[in-house]
Amino acid sequence: MILAAAVMTAGCGTAGERGTVNGTSSSVTAGTGTSAGEVSSSSPAKKEAAKTMQIKVYYPDDQGMKLIAVRRTISLSGGDKYTAAMKALLEGTKEKGQTNIIPRQTKLRSVSVRGDTAYVDFSRDLVRHFAGGSTGEEMLVGSVVNTMTGFSEIRKVQILIDGEKVETLAGHMDLSAPLTRMNHLLD
Repeated sequence: MILAAAVMTAGCGTAGERGTVNGTSSSVTAGTGTSAGEVSSSSPAKKEAAKTMQIKVYYPDDQGMKLIAVRRTISLSGGDKYTAAMKALLEGTKEKGQTNIIPRQTKLRSVSVRGDTAYVDFSRDLVRHFAGGSTGEEMLVGSVVNTMTGFSEIRKVQILIDGEKVETLAGHMDLSAPLTRMNHLLD
């Protein structure tokens, strides 16, 4: 078991690296909260400090036609997997054929889960610096919703701005109620 854990973590990078699709991945440290899900560690002595998990985050293709899954390794030490997943998404991508849709000024305020619904709270910068139309808004919302619903226990996602529900980000999508997975945006 220890050998299997060591093999699973052998390719993991250090916190703060950017992830790529072609074999490498980033490691993102979660905020405060509880951890759950698939975890691995390199040795029993370091088990608490080295918990990691493979997840998928989603970015639009450069044509704005679909979302592309990118594997990331997140660190769960001292935090929860949901916050770490959103931090990994906010890191952005530099992969050819993909584009960043979430404005880089955007801050993640918090992620909380109640029942099967994740509440993802962003700073007002998400709205203030968003520069897309209807397709861009759908891709941005889809990136957040599909990343969070990648966790089997999350069925819906409510996007919040500064702790409050919003009707829309840019006037094209109704965000007043939690959204389910947006499979029509995936390959």
